[in-house]
Amino acid sequence: MTTERAAPRRWMIPALMLAMLAMPSTYADPTSNAVPALAPDAAERLARLALYCVHLEYPNKIAHVLQRDADVRPPRELTPAFYGCFDWHSSVHGHWLLARLARLYPQAPFAADARAALAESLTPAHIAAEVMYLQGPGRASFERPYGLAWLLMFAAELRGWDDPQARQWSTTLAPLEGEAALRLRTWLPKLQYPIRVGEHSQTAFAFGLVHDWAVRSGDTAMRGLIEDRARAYYAKDTACPLAYEPSGEDFLSPCLAEADLMRRILAPQEFASWLGHFLPTIPTRASAKPWLEPGIVTDRSDPKLAHIDGLNLSRAWMLEGIASGLPARDRRIPALRAAATAHADAALPAVTGQYYEGGHWLGTFATYLTTRAGLGAH
Repeated sequence: MTTERAAPRRWMIPALMLAMLAMPSTYADPTSNAVPALAPDAAERLARLALYCVHLEYPNKIAHVLQRDADVRPPRELTPAFYGCFDWHSSVHGHWLLARLARLYPQAPFAADARAALAESLTPAHIAAEVMYLQGPGRASFERPYGLAWLLMFAAELRGWDDPQARQWSTTLAPLEGEAALRLRTWLPKLQYPIRVGEHSQTAFAFGLVHDWAVRSGDTAMRGLIEDRARAYYAKDTACPLAYEPSGEDFLSPCLAEADLMRRILAPQEFASWLGHFLPTIPTRASAKPWLEPGIVTDRSDPKLAHIDGLNLSRAWMLEGIASGLPARDRRIPALRAAATAHADAALPAVTGQYYEGGHWLGTFATYLTTRAGLGAH
């Protein structure tokens, strides 16, 4: 995710949306529970977005605390596994994208290139350097919680990949995985209040990723901690002001992310009741006009304004997630899925790579949405 302007690069993938529309669409029928596959040619194009940048060092924005002159070093030396894709967290989730698509499409033409990129990054020396970097002075809050949560999701993807090479990568990544989990475990009991913004520091979205990792990895202590914190922060919330969203640079919805987290924590009937108090304006039937309108992007070459494309993608998967957490006959499901359709239709055409400001990260959000990554752990 960009926080400063990156140099624009024109490496557009104009056929991406056409390829996605050629597949059986997740959003073709808002009342359907089907989980269709991402078309292989669309998966190829999404993979190429990540392959382009995971080892592209510049342009680069580092969040680097300096203690002395010698700390001034290039990104490839500071964090040698995750130095591409403009910033650390985008590099991490770009690797997640490659692992996920190579696992789901092992015979695809891009799979060999994805494996080669993962092998280049995931060496014991690189991961040892990453751990050392995190443990350096002044870095207690480095990439917390967003980047750390994506690191755990990457680790979970490798853990779920039944493949000898992936198992080796998982073993190699384990020290950094453990350090990321430890940092969150240490921080959460001290975090008195949730963080309710629409960008990287938001707690609700990160909690969802960490909870999914805890489920998949069997870490019952982390799962319990996330569930306890989620209940403490969010269980009594009512009337979330969705009408105030989005803020101008959001890529996550504070309201929808919270609901998407709570459907992981609460049983369906309990979640249905909580949601009625938290988002009371969800219609009980779909209409021709979406209940929630997609955000409008005015300039995709601006790294902050382009966040709204990510907002539309993340809203789509959060709406799908909320619908999945309700009892099967809940009358709000059609409206939730219709809104997910509208947001996906607005955002997927923008995942082209025409501008590096969005191209270095939107592929991950499109992959998370179209492969239903947030639903697999539950």
